[in-house]
Amino acid sequence: MVGDNGAGKSTLVNTIAGAIRPDSGRLVLDGEEQDFGDATHAREAGIETVFQQLALIPTLDIAANIFLNRERYRLGALGRRLRWIDLAGMRRETVEGLARLGLRLPPPETSTGLLSGGQRQTVAIARAVFWGRRVVIMDEPAAALGVEQTEFVLSFIERLKDQNIGVILVSHNMQHIVRVADRILVMRLGRKVFDGPRSEVDAQRLVSLITGAEATTGATATGSRSS
Repeated sequence: MVGDNGAGKSTLVNTIAGAIRPDSGRLVLDGEEQDFGDATHAREAGIETVFQQLALIPTLDIAANIFLNRERYRLGALGRRLRWIDLAGMRRETVEGLARLGLRLPPPETSTGLLSGGQRQTVAIARAVFWGRRVVIMDEPAAALGVEQTEFVLSFIERLKDQNIGVILVSHNMQHIVRVADRILVMRLGRKVFDGPRSEVDAQRLVSLITGAEATTGATATGSRSS
C-alpha cells in the first residue's frame, strides 16, 4: 500500500486492524464479512500489526515482549487461586518460534532495551507473525534500518508467502514495494486510484500515481489504466 502523507493509508490500516470502525464499506476476510468492534477482535481473527513505533517495552526481555498480553501461566500450590507467569515456558516457545521462522536474535531473556534498532524491529515482526495466523500488517518496517537489516526484513516478508500468511506492507520506498508485492494499492487524497498486480506498474509509474501526475478517473479494480 503506497501513497503520500495524508493519503489515508494509516486510516485504512487502523480500520483493518480494528482500531477504527468504518463509516461505510465492507471488510471481508477469507470470504467472510467481518465487523471488528476493536483491535482485540481483529487479533482474535488472526490479524496483527507492526506499527512504526513497534510498541515494545524496553524493560521487558524478548520473550516477555513477544508474549505481551498473551502470557503463559502455570498453577501454583493453591491451584487456580495462585498462578505464576511461566517465564521458562515462554522463553522456550520463543526460541522454537524464532528458529521456525528463521529469525536470529540474542537469548530470549535479553532485555529489549539492549537491542539494536534492527533487532527491536525483528522482535516486533516476530510477535506479529507468532500471533497473526492470517494477515500481518507492516507499517514502514524498514524505516531507519541499515542496508543489511532492510534486506533481512524484505527477505522475511518474501518467506511469509510460503507460510500462507498475507502481508499488507505500507512503505514510501517504491523499490521495496516493487520487489516484494504481488498486488499494489495506491491511495491519493483518501481515495484508491490504483489497485492491481505488480506487473502493471513500475516505480516510476507509482510515483506518478501518488503525486497525481498520472490522471485517474477512479480506482482501477483490475489494475488497468484509467482513461
